[in-house]
Amino acid sequence: MRSTRRTLTAAIATACALATVTACGGSGSSSSGTSSTYTFWDPYPQFDASSDWGKRVTACGTDAGVKIKRTAYDTTDLGNKALLAAQQGNAPDVMLVDNPVVSTLVEAGILTGTSDLGLDTAAIQKNIIGAGTLDDAAYGVPIGANTLALYYNKDVLSAAHVDPAGIKDWASLTAALKKIKAAGKKGITFSAINTEEGSFQFLPWFWGAGADLTRLDSAKGVAALTLWKQWVDAGYAPKDVLNNTQTTSWQEFATGDYAFGENGTWQLANAEKAGFPYGVVNIPAQKGGSAPVPTGGEFVTVPVQKDTGRYDTTKKIVTCLTSAENLLASDTTLTYVAPTSAVQAQQVKANAKLGPWVEAVASARGRTSGGLGTEYPTISQQMWTAVQAALSGSKAPAAALSDAQASAAKG
Repeated sequence: MRSTRRTLTAAIATACALATVTACGGSGSSSSGTSSTYTFWDPYPQFDASSDWGKRVTACGTDAGVKIKRTAYDTTDLGNKALLAAQQGNAPDVMLVDNPVVSTLVEAGILTGTSDLGLDTAAIQKNIIGAGTLDDAAYGVPIGANTLALYYNKDVLSAAHVDPAGIKDWASLTAALKKIKAAGKKGITFSAINTEEGSFQFLPWFWGAGADLTRLDSAKGVAALTLWKQWVDAGYAPKDVLNNTQTTSWQEFATGDYAFGENGTWQLANAEKAGFPYGVVNIPAQKGGSAPVPTGGEFVTVPVQKDTGRYDTTKKIVTCLTSAENLLASDTTLTYVAPTSAVQAQQVKANAKLGPWVEAVASARGRTSGGLGTEYPTISQQMWTAVQAALSGSKAPAAALSDAQASAAKG
């Protein structure tokens, strides 16, 4: 399935076509600077230099004997700037990128393989490292992982006489939503917006039906979209899911009015502040069990450098950030699940509420895995377009996914 290696110019053109004009106006990067200064880009603008994360990055530079110049961009902007910086010959020394972006950067010839750097990834769970693996070669080390599950409001479920332990499959979840509505409460909220967030949230249901991303219009895929459509039509889910980001969907759940909210690991701290008792259950598959969920989170990557002598120090920085000794602190700061079972055990011991998330991550899938690579963004765009069409009522689920598959096949 995976296309042949693309040129850097083609990759930049693709990225710019999907991003704003502003994001493609220039790299906004600086050169590597002196040999004692190493540049570091990440997608965490919410963390300044005084944060635990900022301090961790600085400390890893100190341990490596260099000063780190850290720059934080939002996720989309970072990917575009990486492509442009590579074209201009001033890519950063270390870069954290969202895992689906790794394949695009590899296809553009920007990233150095972990084996070339001598980085050890043996302890990392295969499904997590898989999101940054192409042709059996890894191109980065995951800093951690996040994924999706169902938060539930214990008070709302209790009022509707719904036992969350009884949520085993789609039928039992739908039956629970029916009881909740009959009790005068609101059912479930999620994000179905026409961006990657919408696809990310739809994937557990799509994969939970047994569908495959290479066949968007299969009967299994149609079943998943039909489920969401039925929920919206029945009033179990609000119509504004079409415009909900994961943040606004969480804000709806945080009002205390909804029984369920599909959201991620990163909302745990907010859940503690919500003001009502909550719990977490895995998203059910159509016929029972836990649905596969998409792997979120970033990879620590090393862009190709003209001065190969910089790699030895870069390796020290990456190792510092991703070592077993430091992963617990890094992932606690980011509210991520660690990519190794040993550190996951430490996390659950420290916070038992992470237990369901560790289970969810264990069954998670990389969005670009299975050889999809750079084909995933095209498929995802058609998927979220189909979801929008079906939930808005402009097309039936089968027709929406049929059109999506036809468009995805054209590339």
